[in-house]
Amino acid sequence: MGTASPPPPPAEDAWVNTYQNLLPQWQSFASSHRSIIPISISRVNQFDAARLDIEMSAMLKEQLVKVFSLMKPGLLFQYEPELDAFLEFLIWRFSIWVDKPTPGNALMNLRYRDERAVETGGKVRTGLEGPGLTIAQKIWYCFGTVGGQYIWARLQSFSAFRRWGDSEQSSLARRAWILIQRLEGLYKAASFTNLVIFLHTGMYRNLIERALRARLVYGSPNMNRAVSFEYMNRQLVWNEFSEMLLLLLPLLNSSSIKNLLRPFSKDKSSSSTEDDNGCPICGASPTIPFAALPCQHRYCYYCLRTRCAAAPSFRCSRCSEPVVAMQRHTDLVSHTTPKH
Repeated sequence: MGTASPPPPPAEDAWVNTYQNLLPQWQSFASSHRSIIPISISRVNQFDAARLDIEMSAMLKEQLVKVFSLMKPGLLFQYEPELDAFLEFLIWRFSIWVDKPTPGNALMNLRYRDERAVETGGKVRTGLEGPGLTIAQKIWYCFGTVGGQYIWARLQSFSAFRRWGDSEQSSLARRAWILIQRLEGLYKAASFTNLVIFLHTGMYRNLIERALRARLVYGSPNMNRAVSFEYMNRQLVWNEFSEMLLLLLPLLNSSSIKNLLRPFSKDKSSSSTEDDNGCPICGASPTIPFAALPCQHRYCYYCLRTRCAAAPSFRCSRCSEPVVAMQRHTDLVSHTTPKH
């Protein structure tokens, strides 16, 4: 029997052809088994970002209103929806449209990410990667936030001015009013449902973000939020402390406190002089002085009158003599009356 000849050696580029043939299958297998890294974005940061954006719009609106402060009163109020839409458009134009976060998102270290691109097999390592919003998403975001709020505000003001709700039941205006009320109720119910889902998952604060699949993620994984609450906490403490003092100070007797601190005073001569000139009952200097008879000691009119009315046999607090009457102290009155 003859020996079988060995098989011919493969070509030098055979492995290249095999790799190119198996590469599409390997890529499809890897993409089908790729798991998205779950990330948790702080819900407090997202709510704070929305609140900061509202405060920024209010600040811009206040500055813009001051520009028209010298115009006819009430003129700017007629165009308030247009003013709000203009400010919201400016914020959108210089933030989201140019792939930058809004002022509130920037302070909270947040940015918008297209969640659809991540779910279809984007390159994910830390869970924070992913492209920003597409042009279509940016435009629809502008229509939903700026245009939607403006149209709804104008529709409500127009229907209230025309009194659609007071029209007849069969009229077209009444039906439009009922439709507006139902749409508003459906929107509030949907917003509440979205809020419950957001608190559970931490994704999509409002209906517009959920419809566009625009998710807020951290812009930098190693940066803390830029808002510090130290000043706010200090301000709250001082406000509470001042309110407590305003509540307690009227309840304290100033004369009792002065009498309590008088032994610790260094100026004994001035204290003795104040004792001689002050009212023996309240310890203050009498503004309307009266002299008790027959001892001629100075009293406040109110203090002396109330004591005499309460006790007919009232005795002077200094000399313990019974007070039988009182008279106006003219020399002290002339001394304390301001001269014009």
